[in-house]
Amino acid sequence: MTETIVYTVLHRSCGNCKAAVSEELAAVEGVEAVDVDLSTKLVKITGQALDDARLRAAIEGAGYEAA
Repeated sequence: MTETIVYTVLHRSCGNCKAAVSEELAAVEGVEAVDVDLSTKLVKITGQALDDARLRAAIEGAGYEAA
């Protein structure tokens, strides 16, 4: 079943930031889509059997922290 998880990720303000977070999350097993909104600071991840710890680790791998 498809599920969606939304995180607030602060301190992102440019296209490179958006790309870094998107690329890290896209590499996580089960992730089907990533939507990074720089203006609201929200990251929406859609996929199958999403793992919170793995998603947070991917965001941290891009140099940011999920709230």
